[in-house]
Amino acid sequence: MKEFIKHFIKSTLLVSACSALFISCSEDDDSSNNQEGIVQEDAKLDLTQFTRSDAGVMMQAFYWNVEPKFAWYDEVNDKIDDWAASGVNRIWLPAPGKGASGGFSMGYDPSDYFDVGEFDQQGTVETRFGSRAELESLIQKSHDNNIEVIADIVMGHNSGGGLQYNPFRNEEVYSLFNEENGNASGKFNRDFNHFHPNEFAERDEEALFFSETDLSHAVPYVREWLWERDDSVAEFYKSLGFDGWRFDYVKSFAPKWVKAWNDKVGGFSVGENFDGNQQVLKDWVDASESPAFDFACFYRLEETLDRNKDLTALGEAENMLWKIYPDKAVTFTANHDTENRENKDEEDFKNNSISYANKLMAYAYMLTHDGYPTVFYLDYENESFKPQIKNLIQIHNSIATGAIEIIEASKDEYIMKRAGNGDNPGLILYMNISNNAKQYGVTTNWSNAKIVDYANNSRYTPTTDGSGNVTIYAPGNSFSIWSIAK
Repeated sequence: MKEFIKHFIKSTLLVSACSALFISCSEDDDSSNNQEGIVQEDAKLDLTQFTRSDAGVMMQAFYWNVEPKFAWYDEVNDKIDDWAASGVNRIWLPAPGKGASGGFSMGYDPSDYFDVGEFDQQGTVETRFGSRAELESLIQKSHDNNIEVIADIVMGHNSGGGLQYNPFRNEEVYSLFNEENGNASGKFNRDFNHFHPNEFAERDEEALFFSETDLSHAVPYVREWLWERDDSVAEFYKSLGFDGWRFDYVKSFAPKWVKAWNDKVGGFSVGENFDGNQQVLKDWVDASESPAFDFACFYRLEETLDRNKDLTALGEAENMLWKIYPDKAVTFTANHDTENRENKDEEDFKNNSISYANKLMAYAYMLTHDGYPTVFYLDYENESFKPQIKNLIQIHNSIATGAIEIIEASKDEYIMKRAGNGDNPGLILYMNISNNAKQYGVTTNWSNAKIVDYANNSRYTPTTDGSGNVTIYAPGNSFSIWSIAK
């Protein structure tokens, strides 16, 4: 009883002081057992009334070494209805062309750009993902559900050609791509003249991959076949129904080539500039005029949640691309590379991925802030995560709007308020990485209003005062997302 009275007096004085002085205060919440649990659904607003036309998320519809081989398009096809109902408006598919490793290829060793599962080469007719007919069926099913389909474009390097002498290198190189050597379609045949070095250019960017078969976009023939001709790779993929492009490994070629592709063929685009430095990402976006994956945001989340266990950096200015260019940042918490353990020791994998324990916390951050979010297939289809991610997508597509104000960013706590707009109430995100439940006094935009946790991690339903002041809660190692109740 003494401990209860002591806690009651402490909490009352603390909240009173916060309200009276119009300051925010934080403390551990010893009565968390009375505040954690599922909010009754009838206490919450129907968020569909706030669905925003500018919202949506992209699903990365694959992972490294997907199974089953030759049936992946069909596997994804079966998911489209559910993804559309959850608020997904784009899916990103792996590179569709035939790779050098045939039925084992994940598309990142392109051999024949025009073979999307219909030529018998590299040991298979279908790609690892299926046939051309199955791809077109998947694209049509997506379009029927108002989902755009994004193709992975690997235009930095090639693999799987025939051996030929390269006078520019004075050695034999696997750079011959024709009907007999990895290019059965007969379109965009290549030889040593189309790779670096050549008569037009010594090299492209510094970060080369397979440098002997690094495609040279300075060669007019290469540009023509990739995007300039009416029967180019880009136009062929558009004819299949693709609506946009994810450019792989853009460090290996100049950003002006992405701009040239987009200027010619249009569509949504995003570049994979694998760099955690926000200035590098900004410079690339400026030069390419294309959105980019926000690796700076990804690494800030990994560092704060896992490596440093300190949320302070989340409050720093312009340390992520979405803070600089909210309309040009494609945010994510995992992808096929970060979740791929091949050729990585445990330390390397840990420092380049967000831990299972903190995945939902990372998704809560991503899906309540600015930027265009990408959800990873294996996370969404994980039954331990799926209900929460579906709920977070709905929150993103509805009340995660309006100006952002960071209320607190300290070692254990991060609190962010979105102002909403018009009839849309906005929200407050409360992240708590300590082991103890916590409470915090905040000033909201809602006066004399009961509020609830739309993340379903606290069942407490406090009421704001006439000035919008209220104490909010977050369980230990968890988060809450507050907005007004019915």
